[in-house]
Amino acid sequence: MRTSVVDYVDIVGEEVIVSIYRLAARLYNRSMVHINSTYYGGGVAEMLSSLVPLLNDIGIDAGWRILKGSPDFFEITKKFHNALQGDEINLSKNKKKLYLQTNEDFSTYTHIDHDMVVIHDPQPLPLVKFYHKREPWVWRCHVDLSNPNPILWDFLKRFIIRYEEVIVSSEQYKKHDLPVEQRIFFPVIDPLSPKNRELDESIIESHLRKFKIPSDKPILLQISRFDKWKDPLGVLDVYERVRQEIDCRLILCGSMATDDPEGWQIYQKVISRAKNHIDNKDVILITVENHMLVNVLQRVATVVVQKSLKEGFGLTVTEALWKEKPVVASRVGGIPLQITDGQTGFLVEPTDHETFARRIIDLIKNPDMGRELGKRGKEVVRERFLITRLIIDYLNMMDEMLNSRGG
Repeated sequence: MRTSVVDYVDIVGEEVIVSIYRLAARLYNRSMVHINSTYYGGGVAEMLSSLVPLLNDIGIDAGWRILKGSPDFFEITKKFHNALQGDEINLSKNKKKLYLQTNEDFSTYTHIDHDMVVIHDPQPLPLVKFYHKREPWVWRCHVDLSNPNPILWDFLKRFIIRYEEVIVSSEQYKKHDLPVEQRIFFPVIDPLSPKNRELDESIIESHLRKFKIPSDKPILLQISRFDKWKDPLGVLDVYERVRQEIDCRLILCGSMATDDPEGWQIYQKVISRAKNHIDNKDVILITVENHMLVNVLQRVATVVVQKSLKEGFGLTVTEALWKEKPVVASRVGGIPLQITDGQTGFLVEPTDHETFARRIIDLIKNPDMGRELGKRGKEVVRERFLITRLIIDYLNMMDEMLNSRGG
């Protein structure tokens, strides 16, 4: 059964729901289309899968299109993703040509007839070049832009400056050298989605049996794509330090997004490094796309870890906090926007493996402390990081750009 905005009233309260309907009433018969590069795997697709139907539910004509591309295209845009977060890149003419050609080809069979266009991340960014714009275009960048590779940034800016606005996830990602209006939307989770809704104990037990996950030891959990920025090898090192003091199990669970060709390479490195632990069932690797399973794992975990080296925001942290779990995470990107160190979780420098391990050990030994951190963390998520707030963000932006400006 389709979820309606009013279904969230018991979670966020009547005033929030009424404010959504009041804003939507100013935008009836208006339309918006979102374009990104994958329909599953990662926070962008998850947010859109909730946001778009809910916008339609309140009277906004919202659509969602997926950019089609070849494996070579996604190899290139993965390098773009890494370079936007500071990596080096060989930005050859061939890379530029394939990047632009893929977007131009897509434009020939994807027609846009909406009042507003929202483009997500670098993959479909140049689409704006291949349309005769008759409406506002907004670029929503979900990655850490605090220190982009300057060669790539100069190349991409020629497309970004065609946009009316840019949306980023943190104040530190705003770019002073970009003469385009920039605003902040914090990413969010959907508390009624299969990944985040409340679960009966029978469902939890059946999923643990199905995926052969024992519950005889404390469980450390990281939910993340197998990506170098998520540092799964570093998580293994932290786990081995914890295990010297406490017998525990590590679960690394991450789906393989269609626009991330590096995932299987990182996965194989993890297998090579953790082979003995995997054979003993002390390290469990999961790559299936199963939101209910993620929900189950986050609920049975003793401590949730997010040891990112770079992180645009970190919705897996949000998910764990919503489930009242103690989180030990890197002090990078958008994670400190969610966690106040010592109050709603613990923040650690990503290279400080010893402190990571120490914090985890303390939480395993002191479950009452973990429960208190979890309770406070959930209330932060309720106030700031739920899908209802993102709906309000988009409605306010649409109202401002289409009504207040006479659009």
